[in-house]
Amino acid sequence: MQRYEHGGDIYENAGIQLDFSVNTNPLGMPEAAKFAVVDFIDTFERYPDCKCRALRAALSKKHGVKENMILCGNGAADLIFRICACFQPKTALTLSPTFSEYERAVRCFGGEMRYFLLRETNGFELTDEVIRMLTPDTGVFFLCNPNNPTARLASMEFLCRIAAACAANDVLLVVDECFMEFSMGQSMVSMLSSFPKLLVLNAFTKFYGLAGLRLGYLMGDPALLARIASFGSEWSVSTAAQAAGLGALSEPDWAEKTRSVVEEERTYLNTELTKLGLTVFPGEANFLLLKCSIPLYDPLKKRSILVRGCDNFTGLDEFFIRIGIKTREKNTALLCAIREVLHG
Repeated sequence: MQRYEHGGDIYENAGIQLDFSVNTNPLGMPEAAKFAVVDFIDTFERYPDCKCRALRAALSKKHGVKENMILCGNGAADLIFRICACFQPKTALTLSPTFSEYERAVRCFGGEMRYFLLRETNGFELTDEVIRMLTPDTGVFFLCNPNNPTARLASMEFLCRIAAACAANDVLLVVDECFMEFSMGQSMVSMLSSFPKLLVLNAFTKFYGLAGLRLGYLMGDPALLARIASFGSEWSVSTAAQAAGLGALSEPDWAEKTRSVVEEERTYLNTELTKLGLTVFPGEANFLLLKCSIPLYDPLKKRSILVRGCDNFTGLDEFFIRIGIKTREKNTALLCAIREVLHG
């Protein structure tokens, strides 16, 4: 059986009490999302709206784009695989380390992945060197921003230069913004009209805590989306997921509440982990990439705490872990466990 490459595998790891391996919202699901699923329960006997009309209308209002510029899917991963099924790039480019589903999808449809290696020596910051790798033989560039697992955020100015280089070389640029709303960064959605071969990927998984319902969406040129849509199931988004999405979007002040908690707890964890002697890499998402002098994954699991071991990320090893930012009580419990591992 293939090794599971992501966080959240509490099913294989029985007895876990605190799961820091996932990067979902520390506030959980919005209450409005929970109520919406219950309110729609009598409609579950019917087929879902395959065009997600109400949800796309709400997303159109949120992002300021036309409804025909939005394609909904069964989570971000579903849409990544649809992109690769549609275009079947012989060669694609991504960062290293980054989210592994880009490579899996490319290889699934016969392509090869090239990597721009992010360096520990500069805090895994994306640099201008990546632009030189955007050549006409590159079919797709998958760019996660903020990047997972490094949490680094590229500026809008830099991303526009990347988009221009992609346009000049006829490269499809897919910017994955699943963690963007945790940061104060600028979305590339505003640049969709300037770059016809730009796609922006987002999901309800992280920011709204709907990981188990599977709901993602892609924004871009309507003609491109129409081509990509045909490579997915007609009813890929359930009625429950659509209802939860609509409810989540209606939750008042969700963004402000979330960012306030994440910023406060990120600062707290950064300070306390540094005191313990760990290297905390700079980042602007709802998770932190850490390096320790000893491997922490197994010792923490023995204490019923699951973190994301990073040894299966290209360019990282067993001394790196990624932790999702949680509430103060949970974060303090993690710090106590790490202190115990390091100092007894």
